[in-house]
Amino acid sequence: MISAVFNEIFFRPLFNVLVFLTGILPWHDLGLAVILLTVGARFLIFPLTHRAAKTQNQMKILEPELKKIKNEIKDREEQARLTMELYKKHGINPFLSVFFTFLQLPILIALYLVFRENLISNAGHLYSFISFPAAIHTNFLGLIELSQPSVFLAVLAGISQFFQMKLAQPPKNPAEKKETPDFARLLGLQMTYFMPVFLIIIALRFPAAVSLYWTTVSLFATVHEGIVRKKAKKIYDRGNQANFGNNSSLV
Repeated sequence: MISAVFNEIFFRPLFNVLVFLTGILPWHDLGLAVILLTVGARFLIFPLTHRAAKTQNQMKILEPELKKIKNEIKDREEQARLTMELYKKHGINPFLSVFFTFLQLPILIALYLVFRENLISNAGHLYSFISFPAAIHTNFLGLIELSQPSVFLAVLAGISQFFQMKLAQPPKNPAEKKETPDFARLLGLQMTYFMPVFLIIIALRFPAAVSLYWTTVSLFATVHEGIVRKKAKKIYDRGNQANFGNNSSLV
């Protein structure tokens, strides 16, 4: 039942859009269709991703006050109460980031499944008003065969993932680094460097269309994160913590 609902609401519509785009794009280039569909889907869920990124950066700006509460108040319940009051004062819901991330997952998973399989093998999922292109060029820009694994695109996906994760990490001043336990820093480093390598290994097992999808998602997320971080830094540099609740719009 769940599989059927997922197929009809997420997988089938995205698959039909991919076929439609492939049919109208120059040279019926599947790679261009993959990029357009991925970017279009990211814009579709942009309100969710943007709200999650904005919430994370708002919480980062409040870190000095959060640390002050943690250092001065030893009672855990009182810490939690004051922390939630601080979030409420500045209009922050710390659970929104997780909630919005969860809402994005079905679309991202559906996109992955669409690009993982051969279009022809999924032709049975076409709507009656969508025609299958007479020809589909799976050779992206005449350079990369998307139906086969590509070392170049797999490495590109890993590199773009690395920069996305690197940018997503909040900058720390020297004092913060001294306070951070060694195991926490090591865990952060392991995730930053291990995940891109793991992604490359996985990408080499699937058609290059999946690597192109991952690369597009990472580049989109990196640009978005960079814009939000830049706006957040301006607010932080103003030192306008007292009025943060009235100036929390990052974009």
